[in-house]
Amino acid sequence: MTIKWSFSGLKDFLNCPRQYYEVKVAQNYKKTVSEQMLYGTAVHKALEDYVRDGTALPRNYEQFKKYVDPLLTIAGTRYAEYQMALDQDKTPCSFDAPNYWVRGIVDLMIVDNDRAFIVDYKTGSARNPDPNQLKLMALMAYAHFPELNTIKASLMFVAHNALVFEEYKREDQPKLWEVFKPGLNRLQIAYENNMWPENPGFLCRKWCPVTTCRFNGER
Repeated sequence: MTIKWSFSGLKDFLNCPRQYYEVKVAQNYKKTVSEQMLYGTAVHKALEDYVRDGTALPRNYEQFKKYVDPLLTIAGTRYAEYQMALDQDKTPCSFDAPNYWVRGIVDLMIVDNDRAFIVDYKTGSARNPDPNQLKLMALMAYAHFPELNTIKASLMFVAHNALVFEEYKREDQPKLWEVFKPGLNRLQIAYENNMWPENPGFLCRKWCPVTTCRFNGER
């Protein structure tokens, strides 16, 4: 069978297969929307409107202007909240195509001839950054923009004045795909064998919606 995935979906599965199954496969529960998530969504929308349309930032988000303004000086065509998807052959397809294999949305991408700059805004803590999201966005950008050779990508932790930076070349694609192979293999096996074990952790206490799980509310 062909699975469909995204960076966040694969990460959810690796964090806890049981929660992934209950929320995404069986749809018995909806993922809990925390205040932090609502805040992050609001900040992303404000930055999107500011970068794309020049809409003034709300007063409580003006503190982020100093981080975003330098991005507006980078030459090239800006794509805010740009949707990308690939089919199983890693060929570009529409975001809502029935045959999509992987998809994602890049917060900001600036394309200038054979170079691109990718930014993903983060409002949470910078203590445990995961640059694999940048790798996936770069892989999809290479497919959607065949003229690209070099991609500079960063996680911008706007609430904590921190930046995680990576740079890729087009020839890096095979090794970048290898990063996702182990997790995708596990996800494929889970679907084929209908095996969704619990993986108890600190998220069980407050942030898991699966109330029927024996670990819910613990830790």
